[in-house]
Amino acid sequence: MTYFIGIDVGTFESKGVLTDASGTIVAQAVSRHQMIVPRPGWAEHRPDEDWWGDTVAITRELLAKSGVDPRDIKAVATSAIGPCMLPLDGGGKPLMNGVLYGVDTRAVEEINFLTQKIGAETLLARCNSGLTSQSVGPKILWLKNKRPDIYAQARMFVSATPYITYRLTGDYAMDHFTAAGFTPLYDPAAQRWSPEFADGIVDLAHLPRLLWSHEIAGTITAAAAAETGLAVGTPVVCGTIDAAAEALSVGVTAPGDMMMMYGSTIFIIQITAAQVRDPRLWYAPWLFPGLHASQAGLATSGTLTRWFADQVFRDKPAADVMGEMAQEAATSPAGAKGLIVLPYFSGERTPLHDPRAKGVIFGLDLTHTRADVYRGALEGIGYAVRHIVETFEAVGHAPNRIVAVGGGTRNGAWLGAVSDISGQPQVLRQVTTGASLGDTFLAALATGHATLTDIEIWNKAARIQHPDKAVKALYDHQYAVYRALYTQTKHLMATLSEVDGGAAL
Repeated sequence: MTYFIGIDVGTFESKGVLTDASGTIVAQAVSRHQMIVPRPGWAEHRPDEDWWGDTVAITRELLAKSGVDPRDIKAVATSAIGPCMLPLDGGGKPLMNGVLYGVDTRAVEEINFLTQKIGAETLLARCNSGLTSQSVGPKILWLKNKRPDIYAQARMFVSATPYITYRLTGDYAMDHFTAAGFTPLYDPAAQRWSPEFADGIVDLAHLPRLLWSHEIAGTITAAAAAETGLAVGTPVVCGTIDAAAEALSVGVTAPGDMMMMYGSTIFIIQITAAQVRDPRLWYAPWLFPGLHASQAGLATSGTLTRWFADQVFRDKPAADVMGEMAQEAATSPAGAKGLIVLPYFSGERTPLHDPRAKGVIFGLDLTHTRADVYRGALEGIGYAVRHIVETFEAVGHAPNRIVAVGGGTRNGAWLGAVSDISGQPQVLRQVTTGASLGDTFLAALATGHATLTDIEIWNKAARIQHPDKAVKALYDHQYAVYRALYTQTKHLMATLSEVDGGAAL
């Protein structure tokens, strides 16, 4: 028998699936954890408890539920949030919590310093991206500047997926897609680590070897087998960042295909035939040689809905009220009775790249209900998505089709608001398991049990969410207000950041 395991570690939970050779899901498992926010602008995970601990728990649960002999698992592939920054000592032990992707904005000073030192135009020409809160290079420099004791002990810097791969195999490996987030340390033209801007940041010997996402990084060690229940010698695929695995899982494989992932953030990937250079977007080589990815992402999306649930439904677990909140949002009319929400509750990533941006709820009066406020938050995310889609259009890469995926697609009010506001239809697939399914497909590709076009068989199209043209004029008007609201309050947001000491630290 032939089976594959895929595990994805997300911001608030990890998911795993075990599939057979045809992509049929045999077993699923979920393990939840928390995002640690020790101070404003910071976001962390515990690498052993959250990344590796979830991997162990999920693997054991998948094997127990399925009854599959571990020797029939032909390969394991993982993905995780990223790009992250985790320093390891000479024995591979974490020296601190993992610093998360762009939602963590602690390295503002280092971003500004490196941008000035290297030059914004040079960065764009050499790295295809500017330095933002998504970039790992400034976060390593932050560690050197602010925690020199930890930096001095570091012998390897990894992201979340490479750390899991290391725990499974004992080898350090990172895929090119993840490595591109280590700006300015990665050269996209040569597709290698580059010494050009590394001086003063990190010794390149302290970065993992580079592979393509579907290449074998190593095999399960005896120590990993004892913890996970997997068989010694099982191949482990290099893997990638969760958003890329999610895109693969829903058939985003050709130039012009765009994935819109509804998770803790909305993350967008568009496949392109050539490299795209624009400071408002992120660039990475795609998972396979010869293709490229232009990316964008909000700082908060599902995180914002969870925050709302935590504040308004304090007496109930957030997971129990999400459905209730979605039903309430559907009772509020389009436009949320004039409410405009800027969803910048943790700064904003693309296309603003403003870590000092703040959340705003604008237009409140005594007639508004919690349903209106929640719908306004969902629509605020929709306006932010429209801003990103317009940015892709401006650089000559309007999407040919958008495929939606992620837990947020089950929220009809949210999904509908994004299509109505952006004017874009969204394709939904039959299987919404997401990145963990993409991981199993990577495992099948790596071992020769599938070809790239087989994903259309593994996960067929289910339906299309079409925009409602009747509300276009309303949303066009409120979108204009949304854009102006940020422009006219940006300087005040920066002042607040200086007072609370958040992202400026």
